[in-house]
Amino acid sequence: MSCVRLRALRAGADRLGWCAGVALILSLGLGPRAVAQLGARSAEEWLKTLDSAPRVAKLKVDEVLAVLNVLPGSVVADIGAGSGIFTWPLAKAVGGGGRVYAVDIEKGLVERLARRAGEEKMPHVQAVLGEFTDPKLPAKEVDLAFIFDVLHHIENRAEYLKNLAQYLKAKGRIAVIDFHPELGPHKNDPALQVTKDQARAWLAAMGFKPVEEYPLFTDKWFVVYAR
Repeated sequence: MSCVRLRALRAGADRLGWCAGVALILSLGLGPRAVAQLGARSAEEWLKTLDSAPRVAKLKVDEVLAVLNVLPGSVVADIGAGSGIFTWPLAKAVGGGGRVYAVDIEKGLVERLARRAGEEKMPHVQAVLGEFTDPKLPAKEVDLAFIFDVLHHIENRAEYLKNLAQYLKAKGRIAVIDFHPELGPHKNDPALQVTKDQARAWLAAMGFKPVEEYPLFTDKWFVVYAR
């Protein structure tokens, strides 16, 4: 289902009235998940994309963690953790005295993360089933919220970031890595694009400002924000 068609359906819902519009969306197989997550896929489809060798090779996991300087004992929220490509290196960085909340909205992915945490004996990794506008973290103790290639999939970005900020410590950081709209895979779909200026404005409204910017990628921007 394309975003263009989805927007057309919503316009139709407005004309038909709320109840009739919901019925129209549901009759076409678009439940709340499809409406609230842009570019939604099943857990199985996500795993094929997230774990593909070409994608993983471009993520620069070690370089990203190095510049973020995640210290032992830190609490990190891996937002949109997916298959856990960053979750496990983050868990090693924080050590047993820290904690990693691996957050996703796909139940299948969350169950997979929890299962792997158990298999690898990492009790300090907690898989969290988030909501579309709130990560639903179990505690307000986060030192770093990490959002890699995820923000453009969130429909209500300003609301999500506002809710996320409530879980951070006073000196907590939010690191966002996302595609330059003109270079990313969604360059022809404005609904799946997020710019640095947009993110700066949303976070400024919550008292955050850019404190670091890293040129690690040619196709993505990488900015860290703090109060």
